[in-house]
Amino acid sequence: MERKMSSMTCTIFNELRLEGKLCDVVVIVNGTEFNAHKNILCGCSSYFRALFTSGWNNSEKKVYTIPGVTPDMMRLIVEYAYTRSVPVTAENVEQLLATADQFSVLGIVRACCEFLESQLCLENCIGICKFAEFYSCPELKHRAYLFILHHFEEMVRSSEEFLELSLPQLCDIIEKDDLNVKQEDVVFEAILHWIGHASQQRKGFIPVLLPKVRMALMTADYFMNNVKNNPLVKDNDDCKPIIINALKAMYDLNMNGPSNSDFRNPLTRPRLPYAILLAIGGWSGGSPTNAIEAYDARADRWVNVTKEEESPRAYHGAAYLNGFVYCVGGFDSVDYFNSVRKFNPVTCTWHQVAPMHSRRCYVSVAVLGGCIYAMGGFDGYVRLNTAECYEPDTNQWTMIAPMHEQRSDASATTLHDKVYMCGGFNGNECLFTAECYSRSTNQWTLIAPMRSRRSGVGIIAYGKQVYAVGGFDGANRLRNAEAYNPMTNTWRTVPTMFNPRSNFGIEVVDDLLFVVGGFNGFTTTFNVECYDAKTDEWYDAHDMGVFRSALSCCVVHGLPNVTHYAAPRDTLQLIREELKLSASNSILSV
Repeated sequence: MERKMSSMTCTIFNELRLEGKLCDVVVIVNGTEFNAHKNILCGCSSYFRALFTSGWNNSEKKVYTIPGVTPDMMRLIVEYAYTRSVPVTAENVEQLLATADQFSVLGIVRACCEFLESQLCLENCIGICKFAEFYSCPELKHRAYLFILHHFEEMVRSSEEFLELSLPQLCDIIEKDDLNVKQEDVVFEAILHWIGHASQQRKGFIPVLLPKVRMALMTADYFMNNVKNNPLVKDNDDCKPIIINALKAMYDLNMNGPSNSDFRNPLTRPRLPYAILLAIGGWSGGSPTNAIEAYDARADRWVNVTKEEESPRAYHGAAYLNGFVYCVGGFDSVDYFNSVRKFNPVTCTWHQVAPMHSRRCYVSVAVLGGCIYAMGGFDGYVRLNTAECYEPDTNQWTMIAPMHEQRSDASATTLHDKVYMCGGFNGNECLFTAECYSRSTNQWTLIAPMRSRRSGVGIIAYGKQVYAVGGFDGANRLRNAEAYNPMTNTWRTVPTMFNPRSNFGIEVVDDLLFVVGGFNGFTTTFNVECYDAKTDEWYDAHDMGVFRSALSCCVVHGLPNVTHYAAPRDTLQLIREELKLSASNSILSV
């Protein structure tokens, strides 16, 4: 570890070095001399400690000639020893890190790694990963490797470095559970792209690569037309048993539905999700709940991640910003809240932040420009048209321009740098009006009204439009939905849901729009369904474990501990889950 020096000490010794005073060593590099103090160089480098204190060297020796380094790099090393700062640039970072590694200057190695991490992009992530491995920088290698896994689809399209991967390196990437691909077609196409770069040398590798693709998760059409009948696959005898196994796994999956055994089979095992949908709190069984469930879209499973120390809350808003999940306002059957809590999904801890100016139950929440907006709601006395903005850096709420309408039980979303606020209840009637907020002008503008009155509505940006789903029109809970096009200021009809619902959670995960729980007019539900704009159809998803309405949802991305929120893939975890399930079933039977 480097020895620490105060800034005053650094300044004094650097002035002595520059004046050539009290220097007791001269380092010569390619004929360039550097005057220095042995103690200072020893303080930042184990290389110099060994050099100056080795029994092979006379302690009185003053001049050392060092090969294998340029004068420019040695100048940076010496200056860092005295100032504890170093200019890292795109031009010098590789040579500087190599030199710092040679001289064991850990501070410079760290600075270079931080710089390279800040520069990670689709074009250089593989190169940085290899570079970090060569110089034994495990943290940088891990960050670069995660970048590759999380941005695989885009990286394959734009990276020349991808085409230069070795066979073991490509296998290592595509076999990982953490590989972020929505469809396994992407992995197969990436293999074809890599083979095509040097087809004569690589086409024989297809039987090695093909089993790494989770082929049973593909659509039958794609598998039959694009995989089974691909010339590389069809013309290679070693691929035949692989294709037969994939067909069998696909048949079993389609006939029997997903089961825990599918997680053990590499052909049917779903990848880990990059995005996790959290369903937080709500109203369940006649009272508010503190339940938090995480939805793993790749496995179509819910995982209960409730933290018992957190208080129940319903009719609140939830937002994800800068690594934290914020729960805003709400109601616990006694109090209307202006309080705001933030949850760290990595450490699984809750913290209180600054309260809002107003109590807000039935609040609408959106994120825009690094801030959280809380709008409308009910304070226990009146429906609100006021709105306020939270800045995490200052931990302060600021009032913004009021809305045109009083709105509680409305919903909001962000699209094209504007907040869209739709529907709700004004104390007298359910609303079909909608308005949008511009941050730059601090003004609300009325937009075309929805086709239906909707209180307890779900509003979400999906694609390039704002979707209004379900809700209560004053007489019935609704199944219908509509979408707003900001370019034309018009609403169009969207196919209806399977189930009517109001006061439900709504979010977009893996390009699908999910609606979660809610009240169907007769009972609270745990039902979940999703809409795919590409097919213009709704599909059933796995039910939550908790019946609830008045919940709020948000999506978190790229968690390092995503396995905590995902359905278990590990064999031991699966066995534990099966034992728990069999135990609960036996209790139920008793």
